[in-house]
Amino acid sequence: MQNFALLLQRLADSGLDFVIVGGYAAVIHGSALMTRDLNVCIVLTPENVEKLRHMLADCHPKHRMTPQRLSFLDHPGPDAPPIQNLYLETDLGVIDVLSSILGVGDFARLRREAEELEVYGRVFHVISLADLIRSKEALKRERDLLAVKELRAISAKRPGEG
Repeated sequence: MQNFALLLQRLADSGLDFVIVGGYAAVIHGSALMTRDLNVCIVLTPENVEKLRHMLADCHPKHRMTPQRLSFLDHPGPDAPPIQNLYLETDLGVIDVLSSILGVGDFARLRREAEELEVYGRVFHVISLADLIRSKEALKRERDLLAVKELRAISAKRPGEG
């Protein structure tokens, strides 16, 4: 079961600076498409990785892209090379933690252009609609290109956009 509200609340309460991206950002912007995961962009410093571990400790986080489904609480270890992305499955749902977004750039670039939008009664940084469209186009997957059509229609209806 996905509990995006609780995942977002925990992220916000952890003190992490993050931007909501991906399919869930599309939903926030008004898309009717479904998404099965929460994608966020964060600078993955060792300190931020530890904050993520602490935040998810009671949710049994596992690396979903490894055959062994290793625990995120133990892997990567302290001597591991820097992490670029984390693809985790937890008791609260799937969360992908990315350090940059294809077609847009790194966290600093993304954060600078992010919109502040209310989600579940709190204000979060969400990838801008223009950047979301760029990122979906860069992925070139059929489902993302379908989303681009809808997102362009949403953008065209917004004052000052389109």
